[in-house]
Amino acid sequence: MSATTTQHIFLDKQHPVVWRALNGLGLKVREAAEAAGIDRRTIELLYVRTSQINGCAYCLDMHVGDAVKAGETPQRLAVLPAWRDTALFTAKERAALALTECITELPDHRSREHEEAYAREHLSADEFSAVSWLAITINAFNRVSITSHHPVRQER
Repeated sequence: MSATTTQHIFLDKQHPVVWRALNGLGLKVREAAEAAGIDRRTIELLYVRTSQINGCAYCLDMHVGDAVKAGETPQRLAVLPAWRDTALFTAKERAALALTECITELPDHRSREHEEAYAREHLSADEFSAVSWLAITINAFNRVSITSHHPVRQER
């Protein structure tokens, strides 16, 4: 293999217009979520959980920091992968997490129906839609960062 074929291609740099469009979508989705009553801390919590599932180090680094800035606690971030086994999350947060995981993992039809029904018990139609869009967009960002091999830089 030559050096050319082993260098990572940053998709955001290779097609900046497409990257700006994805960022624009992300901003609109965040606005819609906030308009639906989903606070910034919950938005970041959903971004962190999706990035954990997808194994996106770059997005995890960014969104854990953003979650802390939004008021998220280290304890809740530490147990986030096991959120179902704790009482640290509200019913609405649990519904949003369940829906986000379902959209990220795309389980079989029966499982999706179960998770969506659970989410509908606790989320309004606007909240359900907003959480869905949050999950869809962070999944797209995760895939761009993973494919591009975006590096996590050491804090100084």
